Amino acid sequence: MQQTFITLGMLIGGLGLFLMAVNMITDGLKLAAGRMLKNILSRWTESSARGIVTGLTITAIVQSSSAVTVATIGFVNAGLISLYQALGVVYGTNIGTTMTAWLVAIIGFNIKVEIFALPLIGIGMLLKLTSSKTRLGSIGLALAGFGLFFMGIDVLKNAFEGIAATLEMQRFTIDGVAGVLLYFVIGFIMTVLTQSSSAAIAITLTAVTGGVLGLYAAAAMVIGANVGTTSTAGFAVIGATSNAKRVAAAHVIFNVATGIVALVTLPLLFLIVKTTGQVLGLEDIPAVTLALFHTTFNILGVLLMLPLTRKMTGFLETRFVTQEEIEGNPRYLDKNIAASPALAMNALALEISRMSTVVQRMAIAILSTESYIGRQIISDHMIVKKLANAIAEFISLLERGTLSADVARQMAKLLQAEQHLLTCADQAIDIAREQPNLIPLENKELIERVSRYRAEVVQLIHLANSQAEDFSLAACEVQLERVQASYDDTKRTLLLAGAELRTPIPGIIDTLEQNSQIRRMTRQMVKSIRSLSETVTGAEKQPLTENNSDDENTDNENTR
Repeated sequence: MQQTFITLGMLIGGLGLFLMAVNMITDGLKLAAGRMLKNILSRWTESSARGIVTGLTITAIVQSSSAVTVATIGFVNAGLISLYQALGVVYGTNIGTTMTAWLVAIIGFNIKVEIFALPLIGIGMLLKLTSSKTRLGSIGLALAGFGLFFMGIDVLKNAFEGIAATLEMQRFTIDGVAGVLLYFVIGFIMTVLTQSSSAAIAITLTAVTGGVLGLYAAAAMVIGANVGTTSTAGFAVIGATSNAKRVAAAHVIFNVATGIVALVTLPLLFLIVKTTGQVLGLEDIPAVTLALFHTTFNILGVLLMLPLTRKMTGFLETRFVTQEEIEGNPRYLDKNIAASPALAMNALALEISRMSTVVQRMAIAILSTESYIGRQIISDHMIVKKLANAIAEFISLLERGTLSADVARQMAKLLQAEQHLLTCADQAIDIAREQPNLIPLENKELIERVSRYRAEVVQLIHLANSQAEDFSLAACEVQLERVQASYDDTKRTLLLAGAELRTPIPGIIDTLEQNSQIRRMTRQMVKSIRSLSETVTGAEKQPLTENNSDDENTDNENTR
């Protein structure tokens, strides 16, 4: 009984050492590399082949396919790489993660821990303690992680040797399809529980080396671990964006398809592995055979999926579509109408009007809440960004042709309207982000005065809907004067209350700044509507108000 508890403790401790080591290696190398990994991912993924090499290399270095996959998701969301480019990286990470098996097989069972691992831990921690805030300290953390990696392998190996001796068995055998599926499921569950395919594969290799598992059983577990690693990506994208879900789905499709092919062709793969090992002169030991098997079926998976990458990209882009993406796609811009300047100007005006509606919706939502930034506001901001990019691309397409002076003037006005709307949306999201941190007013009279000012702004936003049948630019100009008058009156009242110490000064300052931001946001909206109206009606430009010129000094005045 005592020996059983000792063996169980060794299993748990060895696994703990291994997981801690992998985390230290990953964190250390990510910190040491700094922006280099980001630059590599964003620049070296132009083709699928380069993406595969990039994913393979980075994963082999940081020893974490999950970390590379999550980084790839971030780059797709940021628009730095396309979904098609991301698939190449996903393929490469699956090959790169096989490096763990090779480390375990070639080095892990052929060294004395005292000679190799312990010095690594000592040197690594010395660097970490003496240079904790530098790149050298991060390298030290990674070195210590490698030392713990091999210590964990050694503990696991001894534990499985003890199990084999206690149970008096040399190896398990697999009987038919049921046995293969059983060990596949065991490997899958191990990976889901540890959230590390590297840990599951290391356990499998040490078990087969210790005589606890048969070779075919271990192979089925390796396949299960390979499929189980998709759970990390699955957990990571819960509640995430559509692009994140698509990259995770690609990861799942690749690993599941590769796993199915490996299970179906298991005898054939072992024949290929055995022949390849002989050609390469590799030792005929279980751990090396399994490492080669792991690499072989992942490479086979890449070869099978690579020709289908374009089709899979198209398939995934039609999945997980959100309302945000639907609304963010232009409705009126088409390269076919770019040849007709009159039609192109009309299409641009209609698209910018759509963009204006979304910005107005943002502004009203922000003025209706004072506590937090909602999901819809963030979504609307992304829609505005997408529409702005589409409009800019369409204008670039038009500029390649020959434009008359009148069309060029109209296009300049439309571009001006689009830029004002984009600025308005950015200011709105800034206001929303700052609102939860503002110090609230305590005086009821002041609260009511600020509420009346906000009500005037909301009224102007409603009037600025150029798609409404009763839209009037003149009415917007009149309401803008009321907003300015309400702003000035509210400002004087707040300053007087602060001077008379009727309410805390910090709350006054925060409210003054917020009111100024709201006013600037509103002015940008009216400017955009004026520019848009001029292209449609040819109306002459009119000043905003005498007190509210376009002078930058007015926009940036000190509200205190």
